Amino acid sequence: MKFPQWRSLTRGLTFQRDVTELRELLVRYLREETLDPFKSIGRYLAFGMLGSLFVGFGAFLLLLGALRYLQWQFPFLDGSESWLPYVIVALLALGGIGLTVSRIAASVGRPRRDQP
Repeated sequence: MKFPQWRSLTRGLTFQRDVTELRELLVRYLREETLDPFKSIGRYLAFGMLGSLFVGFGAFLLLLGALRYLQWQFPFLDGSESWLPYVIVALLALGGIGLTVSRIAASVGRPRRDQP
């Protein structure tokens, strides 16, 4: 059984070509593993921030509607008790913030359902 010569197997391969291939491989790997995830995280954060702005604006409109409803529905709060609807709406807002913070704090440290 005759074995091939090593020189015939490595014909055309040079050190410069190996270095170039290694560099291209390293650049492609770094781009895949670092830049692409950052791009997807950026999109995720952008949509999250946009959604939080919409939810915040909606909550503001709901609180404003509650204030106007209290002022319209209860006319006896017009005189010296005109500050009461504002306090009620402020307490509603604080309650919503407290509920949100408590739900966030309760989920910190717990594994998500979709992860094993």
